[in-house]
Amino acid sequence: MHAYRTHTCGALRASDAGQTARLSGWVHSKRDHGGLLFIDLRDHYGLTQIVFAAGSVAFETVDRLRPESVITVTGEVVLREAGTVNPKLPTGEIELRAATVEVQSVADVLPMQVAGDEKYPEDIRLKYRFIDLRRDKLHRNMVLRSQVIASVRRRMIAAGFTEFQTPILTASSPEGARDFLVPARLHPGKFYALPQAPQQFKQLLMVAGFDRYFQIAPCFRDEASRADRSPGEFYQLDFEMSYVTQEDVFATIEPVIAGVFEEFAEGRSVTKPPFQRIPYEEAMLVYGTDKPDLRNPLRITDVTAQFAGSGFGLFSKIAASGGVVRAIPAPGTAGNPRSFFDKLNEWAREQGAGGLGYIVFEADGPKGPIARNLEPERAEAIRVACGLSAGDSVFFAAGKKDEAPKFSGLVRTKLGQDLGLIAAGRFEFCWITDFPMYELNEETGQIDFSHNPFSMPQGGMEALLTQDPLTIKAFQYDIVCNGIELSSGAIRNHRPDIMIKAFEIAGYTAADVEARFGGMLNAFRYGAPPHGGSAPGIDRMVMLLADEPNIREVILFPLNQQGEDLMMGAPAEVPPARMKELSLKLDLPPKLKGGQKE
Repeated sequence: MHAYRTHTCGALRASDAGQTARLSGWVHSKRDHGGLLFIDLRDHYGLTQIVFAAGSVAFETVDRLRPESVITVTGEVVLREAGTVNPKLPTGEIELRAATVEVQSVADVLPMQVAGDEKYPEDIRLKYRFIDLRRDKLHRNMVLRSQVIASVRRRMIAAGFTEFQTPILTASSPEGARDFLVPARLHPGKFYALPQAPQQFKQLLMVAGFDRYFQIAPCFRDEASRADRSPGEFYQLDFEMSYVTQEDVFATIEPVIAGVFEEFAEGRSVTKPPFQRIPYEEAMLVYGTDKPDLRNPLRITDVTAQFAGSGFGLFSKIAASGGVVRAIPAPGTAGNPRSFFDKLNEWAREQGAGGLGYIVFEADGPKGPIARNLEPERAEAIRVACGLSAGDSVFFAAGKKDEAPKFSGLVRTKLGQDLGLIAAGRFEFCWITDFPMYELNEETGQIDFSHNPFSMPQGGMEALLTQDPLTIKAFQYDIVCNGIELSSGAIRNHRPDIMIKAFEIAGYTAADVEARFGGMLNAFRYGAPPHGGSAPGIDRMVMLLADEPNIREVILFPLNQQGEDLMMGAPAEVPPARMKELSLKLDLPPKLKGGQKE
């Protein structure tokens, strides 16, 4: 018989009754029923109930153990009595009647319990992540993650992609976030950067003639944490294709993404390819965001013209000054109490807005503070434009062109949630397309890239030479599911002349481009195919499939919100000798002098 187990803790069934079996695992829970001691023994595969008879050596040994101690038990598989069968467990028809037990490891007093659903502070969970990962829900999330990655890899290979691994130590690149830098010991004063994405390398693979590449790529960005973004590192399905248009990319990856979601949907519906294409400008108008949740049926309407020159002075002035007014419908709320509208008004102030104006459409006409100061024909025009009926209300977001649309999107989401309009049990996918190539940096007044700087501008060189940069669109696209951005992608700029001009508009000289991207530019000068790709986030895909609101629940060993690893003690100070070896000296902010916070 094997030293540790003949079966896993999830394997034994009624057909195994009468056999002698050996199991190893953690003591999940203990129940003392007088003459009998019951233990649920747990391993990666499941739970098995073990019975220890009073007076036996095995009973005395196990009775002293704390939960999460590791034991090996040998005994006879017996059928449970009819009234004690547990239909919720795959092993629920049997139990193991213990004959001998060997203690493999004794657990100290636990900082958190594995059994049960008690909630614990995040700092405890992250410091003792190895214990947290034993808990059923988190354990299942990690298994799901592994299965999703295996499914992705299988589907990509079936679609003709070849898997490659690109470098981790590379050069800094303007991807939109801060790099993590690594000092180069053999080159004092110089640094490697951890890749924000394998962007340049995957394009070089196309130049090298591999045609279809993918990898499950680690990416590193020194940026703040949020619910759908883990600080430090994340993983993405990185892929690139040669001789493709934007539609070719969509047609290739849609079956992969939809297939993975269908495989793990567990009864939830998944958008069938082809996914809806929504231009960026339309998304900002109709949904108030470039990450729309299509499960929310509410659609925003521009009503700037209806308020221009109207009797409602505030919105009239906004329209006259070049601002916009957006209307967000609230169906069936006309009969709601005044407190409903007051709470939304207070919520709007908490978001930094001045308030949230509204009109209530009742059978005898429009009501509310705005309606009292607005010409009836204008109120009627708003009702018609928004497709509303008597019994409905409409809220307004007004302000600058770059602010009001975003706030209207927050209002749309808030109303969708409060009114219970967001459909459950669905994965709604769409593509956001036609992103602007450039944007105006509000702090510097300079033109910046708005998305991926390596994208091909729509119209090519002619557009760069003849158009206002802020009107140029790029062959850039995002894939969005349920309001979560899964990936950004683009048809790439494979022409050195177009690339140099594109960067020049964003303030880079030709020498800058040569210095920072010389490797890729040189490659393009030796014949580069048109190519494009994308990179759906693995963490976010699993987060959606696991129905988890926080991305840390689907990552094995995540950093906390401050970018710290509480379990391993990172980041940590480096000994002076090591700093000298790396030719580095610290120049700490005043509050951190001496390595201590004041």
